[in-house]
Amino acid sequence: MSTSTPPSVKPEHIRNLSIVAHIDHGKSTLSDRILELTGAVSPRDMRDQYLDSMDIERERGITIKAQNVRVQWKGYTVHLIDTPGHVDFSYEVSRSLAACEGVVLLIDAAQGIEAQTLAHAYLALEHDLEIVAVVNKIDLPAADPDRCAAEIESVLGLPAAEILRVSAKTGQGVPELLDAICERIPPPKGDPKAPLQALIFDSYYDQYRGVVSAVRVVNGSLSAGSKLRFMQTGRAHEVEEIGVRLPASRPVESLGPGEVGYLIAGIKDVGEARVGETVTEVSHPSESALEGYQEPKPMVFCGLYPVDGDEFEALRDALEKLRLSDSSVSYQPETSPALGFGFRCGFLGLLHMDIVRERLEREFNLSLIATAPSVEYVAKLTDGTEERLHSPAEMPSPQRIQVIEEPFIQATMLLPTEYTGTVMELCQSRRGELMRMEYLSPERVEVVYRLPLAEVVMDFFDALKSRTKGYASLDYEPAGFAPGELVKIDILLNGVPVDAFSAIVHRGDMVAYGRRMTEKLRELIPRQLFDVPIQASAAGKVIARETVKAKRKDVLAKCYGGDISRKRKLLERQREGKKRMKAIGRVEVPQEAFIQALRMGD
Repeated sequence: MSTSTPPSVKPEHIRNLSIVAHIDHGKSTLSDRILELTGAVSPRDMRDQYLDSMDIERERGITIKAQNVRVQWKGYTVHLIDTPGHVDFSYEVSRSLAACEGVVLLIDAAQGIEAQTLAHAYLALEHDLEIVAVVNKIDLPAADPDRCAAEIESVLGLPAAEILRVSAKTGQGVPELLDAICERIPPPKGDPKAPLQALIFDSYYDQYRGVVSAVRVVNGSLSAGSKLRFMQTGRAHEVEEIGVRLPASRPVESLGPGEVGYLIAGIKDVGEARVGETVTEVSHPSESALEGYQEPKPMVFCGLYPVDGDEFEALRDALEKLRLSDSSVSYQPETSPALGFGFRCGFLGLLHMDIVRERLEREFNLSLIATAPSVEYVAKLTDGTEERLHSPAEMPSPQRIQVIEEPFIQATMLLPTEYTGTVMELCQSRRGELMRMEYLSPERVEVVYRLPLAEVVMDFFDALKSRTKGYASLDYEPAGFAPGELVKIDILLNGVPVDAFSAIVHRGDMVAYGRRMTEKLRELIPRQLFDVPIQASAAGKVIARETVKAKRKDVLAKCYGGDISRKRKLLERQREGKKRMKAIGRVEVPQEAFIQALRMGD
C-alpha cells in the first residue's frame, strides 16, 4: 500500500470521543450508523457490528474490545472509540476515556438509566470530560424519551433540553448528534513544538508485523522513520509504519497533537509495548512520562490447565499474547496432582473469565480445563504474618490460622419498584447488608448492598435477572476485606484428597456444597472393580458421602449345579481379590468427569 499523506489536521478541527452506555443500549449500532453517514464504509461493505472484529463478539452480540476509527464530518476529523458495556470490561472503558475529550452517553429510551450508565457517567466526570447525553431507540413502541430525559436530568444533572433523541437503527437524529459532537466537545490541547509524548491505549499482536499499538499523540508529532523510546521499559525502536483507521488501516507520514492512530515498530516481545506506556523520540526526548493507568485488580481466580499436558508451553505463549490486548488478565504457573501443569489466572469477573477461556481455545487452538472460580482471601496467621490465598490449595492448616478475611463489594442495582422485595430477599440470602435505597422516579429504584464477592461470582447475576424478569441491572466495585467464618472443603476419592475439587466456602454453606459435589461425582465417576467412597470433609470431619458401587464379574458363570461350597469358595476368592485391589487400587477419573464437575456456573 502506498503511503499517502493527508494534509496535517489542525487540533481545533479534531474531536476525540468515546461512546459509552449500559450493555445492549445500542453503542455498536450507533457506530455503524456514523460510519455509514460519514461515508467511511461503503453501503456494499457495510455489516452489523462493523467495529466488532472478533467472532465471539458477533456471536454473543457484545463488545469486548474497544475499537477506534477516524471519520470526517463537515470539515471536522472525529476519532470515535466504541467501548464495551458489561461491568467486567469497565477497564477497557477507562483506558479509552484517557484518549478522549468527551463522551456520548447513550441511554435506551425504553429502559432508562441502568447501573452501568451511572458508572460510565461518573467515570467520564472523573476524567473531566464533556458529556453529550443521547436517548436512543426512540423508534421502539415502548420508548418514552421524555421520561428518560427527565430521569437523566434528576440523576445526572444534565439539562433535559440539551439531551438528543436518536434511533441508531433507522439513523433518525444521527446527523444532529454529529453536529452536537463538533459543537460541544472541546478540541484537544497540545503543543506541536514540544517534545513528543504519545500514550499507548491499546495493543494487539500480529504474527506478521509484531505488536500493533493504538496511540493518542498528546504533545509534539509522531513521524514515520523516527526512532522512539518507550519510557517505562527504556527500550528504543524505529518506527516502521504509522497510520490511521478509516476503518481500513491507512499509513500516514505523521500524527500531530490530539490525533489518534496506530504505530508499528517491529516489536516482537509483547512486554515492550504495554498499555499505558508513554512513547517519546530518542533525539528530542520528553522529560516526563504521561500518567498511565492504574493496574486493574483481578477479582475472580481460576486454574486453567491444558487437557493435553504437552500444550503447557503453548498455553504460556497464548496467555502472554492475549495479555498484550487484555492487560487485566494476570497469571502464574501452578501444578496440581490431578490436572498436571497449568496456570492460576486472575480475571475482572465471571464473564471476563469465560471470554478469556473461549478466546484461548479459539484463537490459539487449545483445549482447556477451568477449575471452579474462587476469590482472593487473606489469612492472618497466629505468628502475626498474613498470606493472600488465590486457591484452596494455598490454605494453611487450621491450627496456624487466627482469622480469614474475605473480599466484599458494593453492588448497585437499578430495578423497577415492584421487584424491590424479591431483590432484597436475594441479597439477604447471600449475606448482604443494605447500604441505601433511593427512588429515582416512582417506577425505578436504586438499591445498594454490601455483599461478599464469593456469593456474587457464581450465579448472582443470573438469579437477579430471573427474579426481575430481566429488568434489573448490576454494577459493582471493590469494598475491602472483612473477617468471615470460612472453611476449606476437601473431596476425597477412596480416602485420597483431589485438590482440583477443593473449595473455600462459608461455614453455613459447607454441608450443601459437600452434598452437591459428592452427588455430582457419583454420577460422573465410572464404576471400578471395587467400591469407591466419595467423601466431602471440612474441619477434620466428613460432612457428606456417596459410594460408586463396584462392577461385579460373574465368577459363577461356569458352575452348572454342583456343590454349594464350590460357589462359596469362588465368591470368597473374588472378595479377597477386591480387598487387595482396593488397598492398591487408584481411582480412574476420566477427563470428562473433571470438565463436567468443574463446569462454571454449576
